[in-house]
Amino acid sequence: MDCTMTASTPAIAEMFRRFEAKEPHPRTELHYHSPYTLVVAVALSAQATDVSVNKATNRLFAIADTPRAMLDLGLERLTELIKTIGLYRNKARNVIALSQIILDLHGGETPLNRVALEALPGVGRKTASVVLNEMGIEPAVAVDTHVFRVSHRLGLARGKTPEAVELELKAVIPEPWLTRAHHWLILHGRYVCIARKPKCDLCFLADLCPSRGQT
Repeated sequence: MDCTMTASTPAIAEMFRRFEAKEPHPRTELHYHSPYTLVVAVALSAQATDVSVNKATNRLFAIADTPRAMLDLGLERLTELIKTIGLYRNKARNVIALSQIILDLHGGETPLNRVALEALPGVGRKTASVVLNEMGIEPAVAVDTHVFRVSHRLGLARGKTPEAVELELKAVIPEPWLTRAHHWLILHGRYVCIARKPKCDLCFLADLCPSRGQT
């Protein structure tokens, strides 16, 4: 059961103080070394685990880590390299298409603004938010299943859609922590506040959580 209570402002501030104390500089667990490889990795991560994506991109980026190299690699070879990732055929087509657009419209340089990113095939609002946040360009909050679940359980949001939760989080998370909140909430949902049996006995936020014992 997700919590329907809303955490108080002091409780929210304390939650994020604890997040910061535990991990001051959270980052994505996806492997990348440039804006382009970050966009590709995040696009490939939809409905897939970071572990599975990293296994594939470690091989892929050793061969093709630029738009030109990806196009030279070709759809067939790319598809073969990422076939262990869910929805790999469609994702391969998107990577080829976005690589072509980056070359044709942006001179081979990956655009780092929301409008241009969201115009790329396979890059929606969530993917763009992850990229802009990770690159330190925008204090975006990408709401995936982990962020959605944890936000409700901690009483940070009550929205019924990712878009609604994103707006609520931006409104309640204190500005000093906003750029890092996305990663903290994802990691907390991935390792502690898991979907079926949250590890409340191990949670450093348990005393502040309005849904402890209800899930």
